[in-house]
Amino acid sequence: MPVSPNLSEIVTTTLRNRSGTVADDVTKNNGLLSRLNSRGRKKPISGGRTIVQELQYAENSTFRRYSGYDILNVQPSDVITAAEYDLKQAAVAVSMSGLEQLQNSGEDAVLDLLEQRIENAETTLKNNIALDCYSDGTADGGRQIGGLQLLISTSPTSGTVGGISRATWGFWRNQKFSASADGGAAATSANIQSYMNRLYMSCVRGSDAPDLVVADNNFFRLYWESLQAIQRITSADKGMAGFQSLQYMGADVIFDGGFGGGAPLNQMFFLNTKYLFYRPHRDRDMAPIGDERMNTNQDAFVQLMGFAGNLTMNNAFLQGVLFA
Repeated sequence: MPVSPNLSEIVTTTLRNRSGTVADDVTKNNGLLSRLNSRGRKKPISGGRTIVQELQYAENSTFRRYSGYDILNVQPSDVITAAEYDLKQAAVAVSMSGLEQLQNSGEDAVLDLLEQRIENAETTLKNNIALDCYSDGTADGGRQIGGLQLLISTSPTSGTVGGISRATWGFWRNQKFSASADGGAAATSANIQSYMNRLYMSCVRGSDAPDLVVADNNFFRLYWESLQAIQRITSADKGMAGFQSLQYMGADVIFDGGFGGGAPLNQMFFLNTKYLFYRPHRDRDMAPIGDERMNTNQDAFVQLMGFAGNLTMNNAFLQGVLFA
């Protein structure tokens, strides 16, 4: 009789029951995803070769001022296009060998070991997806999520995002400000607000303005120290749920988690989250991949848990990055 009958079924069922919780934990583990989720910008997809994000890239060219019987322009105006983002995939495995089942004899002992491995797999997956949201998408041969360093680049006149060339199309370039590039001094607590002001103004269109500022620990510290005398720190329940935040022009300013955070060194992103989206596949949002797997020539089973999706954007010029 097996040491623990239906062991692999237990693993699969456990992962399925917990997948929704883990998916929710990913957003709670990341300030950017938390804001996107709270603003309804987590939009799961149900299929398709790519993730298509429609966008308006120009104003309607038929606008005319006229008088009386003047002829109006009624020609169709091409103002809408779409960016296409690839589905990025990631997975972790929960495995156990026949020997481990024998060594951990008794069902309770086996389940204790499985519970630790399941929790570790879930933590590994959610932490890495959260970190990838700040990436440039180049890790593992481009299999990584295209994160903030790709979408909101320090070199916005080069490269391709969502199949659209930033070198060709000016509307697809984000704003940037670098003190050193503009002949200024390195960022300090004395000048950080001036640099933030310059970038912020380039990211505003009427009432459309950044609502979230994400910084690495160093730039966050400089801004924090610049406010030390007036202490404009908000409580976690007023701004970013679960994240202590500062305020800047009505936007929450957060660092990305302290130790092990993913924001690139000496960078601060000014985000208009109205135009950013977290797009997991509804069937692969921290969910089990199929059933358990067992090789015919191996005394062990494996259950995979995975993610598929990407970060997308449909407006670049209202986003910005401040960097050293």
